[in-house]
Amino acid sequence: MAMTSKSAAKRLRNSVKTNLRNRARKSELKTLEKSFRAAVAAGDKEAAAALCSKCCSRYDKAVKAGTYHVNKAANKKGQFDKLLAGMQA
Repeated sequence: MAMTSKSAAKRLRNSVKTNLRNRARKSELKTLEKSFRAAVAAGDKEAAAALCSKCCSRYDKAVKAGTYHVNKAANKKGQFDKLLAGMQA
């Protein structure tokens, strides 16, 4: 990194850390979403409600950290609520 400026080198170091953090967050959210959808498919209302709450909370935290855009989280949360409401109907 002899040719790069100090600030560029630091941005590179930080972007690597951020990338790892974001990947871990996204992976966790995908796993939670799969669990939620499996609970909905199985018809387990209690587990689905608990997982829905957890998923929504995690999406909010991911938005706060800058991993996801606020609109993507809102759309996902809407999907979860719709699935949950469809179970109880």
